[in-house]
Amino acid sequence: MIPLLGPDPGSFPPATWALNEPNGLLAAGGDLSVERLLAAYCRGIFPWFSRGDPILWWSPDPRTLFAPERFHVSRSLAKWRRQERYRVTADTAFAAVVDGCAAPRGDDPETWIVPEMRAAFVALHEAGHARSVEVWEGTRLVGGLFGTQIGRAAFGESMFSHAPNASKFALAAILVDGIWGRIDFLDTQFSTAHLLSLGAEEVPRDEFRRRLDAATADTGICDKTS
Repeated sequence: MIPLLGPDPGSFPPATWALNEPNGLLAAGGDLSVERLLAAYCRGIFPWFSRGDPILWWSPDPRTLFAPERFHVSRSLAKWRRQERYRVTADTAFAAVVDGCAAPRGDDPETWIVPEMRAAFVALHEAGHARSVEVWEGTRLVGGLFGTQIGRAAFGESMFSHAPNASKFALAAILVDGIWGRIDFLDTQFSTAHLLSLGAEEVPRDEFRRRLDAATADTGICDKTS
């Protein structure tokens, strides 16, 4: 059994209560208000659920992070960046990036970016905490990434690509070019072979929380949600 959240936006159980299987499942219920989302991210917790499910909250162990200095820029990506194959912007088409990430992929019509999740991230963006990177080929949006930022902590929620290397351009814009400003890490939550090949690393949840606390210490945001 996992706890059901009450009306208090900050009423999360300790992350150490999270299940081992499925890895990181911590709690259910609550809402997706800006206040609760900020309280969750300050604790290293995030929402993730499918259509028809209750709101589920997660804190996996280990956690997968990109440190800017570890991001691997391949020779082909470096060449494409020198040639300026794509134009990259930040925070100019947030909803369109979310929609690109939510669109069906291959034969799978399902997405975790259900309408209530989309609305929650748009509200978080309007409040100044959720951000996007857009990758353009001419006037066509061919890739992008969206997530949340609190101080020097960035949390990547999802990315999409409709052209070669487009999502890698978005990652490089954050990790190499600093398009979101200085960050200590970009959290990708769970690990994949593809992310690890690009330089992401798995860290224990306790270490992640130490890095998170240091990266958000000067914002005042997490003090208000603790």
